[in-house]
Amino acid sequence: MRILALHGQTVRDYRSGREEALPVVPSAVTVGSYDGLHVGHRKIIGAMVGRAREQGLRSVVVTFRPHPRLVLDTSSPCPVRLLTTLEEKIAHLESTGIDLLLVVRFDQEFARRSSESFIREVLVGLLGARRVVVGYDHGFGHDRSGSGATLQSLGAECGFGVDVVGKVLVGGEPVSSTRIRNLLLEAKVGEANACLGAPYPVSGTVVEGRKLGHRIGFPTVNLMPSNPCKLLPAKGVYLARTSIDGREWRAMMNIGTRPTVSDDELVTVEAHILGWSGDLYGRELHFSLLAFLREERRFDSLADLQSQLAVDKKRVELYPE
Repeated sequence: MRILALHGQTVRDYRSGREEALPVVPSAVTVGSYDGLHVGHRKIIGAMVGRAREQGLRSVVVTFRPHPRLVLDTSSPCPVRLLTTLEEKIAHLESTGIDLLLVVRFDQEFARRSSESFIREVLVGLLGARRVVVGYDHGFGHDRSGSGATLQSLGAECGFGVDVVGKVLVGGEPVSSTRIRNLLLEAKVGEANACLGAPYPVSGTVVEGRKLGHRIGFPTVNLMPSNPCKLLPAKGVYLARTSIDGREWRAMMNIGTRPTVSDDELVTVEAHILGWSGDLYGRELHFSLLAFLREERRFDSLADLQSQLAVDKKRVELYPE
């Protein structure tokens, strides 16, 4: 999968920043923020890849950095809580079989572009769109004025066909990023993962903590989330999984304020990785949340906390694969 970044009229290699030429190649294209890359998104991308293979086209996903709502809504630093950082999104997309990911820099100037301008200049002029695949509720361009109908109208003029993919239901309800956010905030990890089609990711850099875990026999890695707008699920203890140097490890992760040992309201993320010993400071770790174990609560003593952590650890050890 080739990854390129578009800022204004300039195309660069996403990793190196080196300016690149992007030849116009007949392509099947889909466009979206694709936050979470849930099962509905995967159906759209799968349909686009299928079309590309049928018609001998290049398969292209166009997404945005940052998430458009982070630019358009200035009411708070994080008007939307992200289900996936861009790096998490890239990791998921690598398994979809697409040829090209184009990451478009979304800023106020780009936001003012009309949907017609975006279609003509980017989808057709830059990418050579011959087939465009979108979801049933898709909207893009200034004020999200572009829709499936807009695409079909311009497609007849510009020479591309349009496929509109219907809604996907899980548990009898349509899947959406908003639904998944609400499920995670209610600690319904199993339902959220069913909608995502994969375990919910929590990533970050390992930073130094207070080392209290070492003193009570449950050493933890403390994570600094890789994006401050990343959604953290409801406070509590979770069963998680991580990979270190190619090997899978189970972990119990605490997301919360650690009320037994701290009086401040700062939410932290820390994980006890079962069986691991070693220095991970400064490393980027990627955890997958598998299940919710219990709510976070204040214990009367460190001994009580220690006893509960032993129970939590046993549940993690015995949890079925």
